[in-house]
Amino acid sequence: MAIAVGIPVGWGVGSGLEAELFPGKWSFYLVALSLFAEGLGLLSLGLVQRWGEVVPSWIPWLRGRRIRPLATVVPAALGAVAVTLVTVLAAFHWSTSMAAPGAPTGAGWWPLCYAPLVLWGPLLAVVTVAYWRRRRIHG
Repeated sequence: MAIAVGIPVGWGVGSGLEAELFPGKWSFYLVALSLFAEGLGLLSLGLVQRWGEVVPSWIPWLRGRRIRPLATVVPAALGAVAVTLVTVLAAFHWSTSMAAPGAPTGAGWWPLCYAPLVLWGPLLAVVTVAYWRRRRIHG
């Protein structure tokens, strides 16, 4: 988000994320990508909250209806696989992107900062299985 509004965060010339390009036509993409990721992260809360089982009362025409377990489990399982693949593949290529021209200095700390991201997919899979088991047993 900082890059999208033009705040320099260490990326230099040749990186594709240099401050001279932002704000600009790619700012919308960065903001949309951030909001999309946040939205998916918030949707995963439905696996552990009541609104993941019954449509909330503030949604017209659907309020109070039970959500079919497969309507939740299938997208969550596919999302867990996708997030795991993306983050693990990115982790293996992290040193290459940090060695690129214009990459921030002190990049040796970045893998440590982003290491928890690799856990998002497997943890989503665990929560998805727990949701499936809970809904199968309790209806």
